[in-house]
Amino acid sequence: MMTDPSFDLSTIGEGQIRLTVNRGERLMSARSVRMNPACSEANVAGLLSQLGRKTQWSSSLPEGDLGEYVLSEYRSVGVHMDGMVRKPGGRMALYFMEPGEAPMPANVIYDREWTPFRATGIEEYDWDRILDAKVIFLTGITAALTDTTAQVVRYAADEAAKRGVDIILDVNFRSKLWDGEHACKVLEPIARMSRVLFCSVADASKVFGITGPAKEVCERLRERFGNEYVISTNHLDGPYLCGPQGVNSYVTTPVPVVDRPGAGDAFVSATIHGFLSGDISEGVTWGQKASEFAITHMGDLTRIRPDELHIPLGADINR
Repeated sequence: MMTDPSFDLSTIGEGQIRLTVNRGERLMSARSVRMNPACSEANVAGLLSQLGRKTQWSSSLPEGDLGEYVLSEYRSVGVHMDGMVRKPGGRMALYFMEPGEAPMPANVIYDREWTPFRATGIEEYDWDRILDAKVIFLTGITAALTDTTAQVVRYAADEAAKRGVDIILDVNFRSKLWDGEHACKVLEPIARMSRVLFCSVADASKVFGITGPAKEVCERLRERFGNEYVISTNHLDGPYLCGPQGVNSYVTTPVPVVDRPGAGDAFVSATIHGFLSGDISEGVTWGQKASEFAITHMGDLTRIRPDELHIPLGADINR
């Protein structure tokens, strides 16, 4: 007898700590920083959990206070962590951020070498637990870290496909972690297995060599990989959703930027909420609301109440 999966969404990615310098300062001269937990995949799981979804995040973190600091952030919003790997030694991944003011862009400095996650192999994770879900959410960030993490992401996709678990891939290209050619080689097979693909117009060019007007890029991504849905963002142009009914475009409303990291994850998370509810088009509008909210407050994890975004809880759409 078939049973329903334990989770709506499961994901895997490296927990980090972000250290942000004050506005107007550079890291080289900073005397204080703001500290908060971070993880793109966990951010997606965390917001979905607040929207009434059952989510699980797996990672490999060192034992001790810093690991607990990160875990407590996502545990506090209801993310399950039964598949978490803990290591007695090692260090936490860090990233430093200079917020930047025009004309200087924001700048990220990674300090995440020699962490347990980078060396934790396929055999150390509980795949029966991880894949007990409707959806497995994977990103190019995790695949970019090492050959080992790339193998873990590929294995997750292959096993999900075998077990009938829907795959959602967010390309999320990071030029400071790998180059476009390497990213294409690793991510293209996973993109072809994915039911839903998130890929910005910029990432489509850098990773897959697809260029042109944003609407056309979104269409060409879907043609190339055969996804049911492709969602492409392009700064203030769009986003665009390409699916069986064609391409929908949406209008982006500029909002004051307080803290940018996590806004993209909020967009992805609320869009997935729509997908799980059976209306991904509506989900994109929820994603826009969630990202607008995220960008106006501090921290990587977006903390919301569903009524603040007028997003219905649970599996059904309130019409």
